Amino acid sequence: MSTPTEGNAFLHELEITVREELTLAETSRPQEEALPVEERLYEQADAERYDVGLRGLLGAVKAVEDE
Repeated sequence: MSTPTEGNAFLHELEITVREELTLAETSRPQEEALPVEERLYEQADAERYDVGLRGLLGAVKAVEDE
């Protein structure tokens, strides 16, 4: 059985990892001008879904940490 301190450390590390991934996802978008319109629209929608998922995970981690 883990202690609350270990749980908080895990949540803190998870938060750091999610924030890093979110930063990476936001800064590593492909050059839109180089892609055909069909791929550009798909890539943009896919990237937005990924960002929303990461932000949701970050919100969940914060909510658990605050409890």
